[in-house]
Amino acid sequence: MDTLQSMWVFRYVVELGSFTKAAEFMDISTAMASKHLHHLEKSIQAKLLNRTSRRISLTEAGQEYYHRCVEALDTLSEAKHIAQAGTIKPQGLLKITAPNWCASRHFGELLAEYRRQYPEVSLSINLDSRRADLVAEGIDLALRVTNNPEPNLIVKPITKIDFLWVASPQYLKKYGTPHTMADLKQHYGLLPQYVHLDLPLIPACTSNSALLIHQMALNHMGLAYLPEWMVKEDIENQRLQTIDHIACPESHTLYAAYMNREFLSAKVRSFIDFLAQKFAHEKNH
Repeated sequence: MDTLQSMWVFRYVVELGSFTKAAEFMDISTAMASKHLHHLEKSIQAKLLNRTSRRISLTEAGQEYYHRCVEALDTLSEAKHIAQAGTIKPQGLLKITAPNWCASRHFGELLAEYRRQYPEVSLSINLDSRRADLVAEGIDLALRVTNNPEPNLIVKPITKIDFLWVASPQYLKKYGTPHTMADLKQHYGLLPQYVHLDLPLIPACTSNSALLIHQMALNHMGLAYLPEWMVKEDIENQRLQTIDHIACPESHTLYAAYMNREFLSAKVRSFIDFLAQKFAHEKNH
């Protein structure tokens, strides 16, 4: 029999004063309530109740066990309530890993709006271009740009991110604007290590950090392949220019990835739904 259920039966028998009332309260038969108490006494090897035809009373062992039993059941009930609350209302610490190019004004604005909507969720965000092990590192959610999502994760497409070729006006003034693929042989490339680019550029620098590549582009070191999020304001303010002659902007899908859990927490679900809704709204306006 279920020992935990037997503990509840014992508690209600004591508090309601009879097996019949406890059985009615728990929607079981009186005989089943009696069996639960017998199971409990047998499992702990102690008599818990003195029973007569008129009344029941706790034994000395039963009195001590009852108090400990109540404490244990109340603790379990509270833990259950807290766990269930996390699946209903977004709250607690949400641990996210995301590409380092998310260190942008646009993404910062999204995070600020999310926190305004869900103030009981605290964010812990690790920006890293590597593929972190969500289980080993205790991460709730990963934002990833990939054409090959990992099969062991549940993934939801969030939006398309445009990547652009850009360079500073000073660099282009010095080396000229490339118009053909052959022209690229005379140009320096600032290339991300997290994507394969088969172009005849002179590799001035490769890096796993889009933040560093961005800064190198602003310092006139070469042609850089960066997400539009990161360079939009630089293009508007003419600190960088797009190089449309190399290729049209490429779009990569941004996925939300998480482990296959039967009960997805409200904090994870709320963040995924928030991003999906925000990006859908942006595309329609």
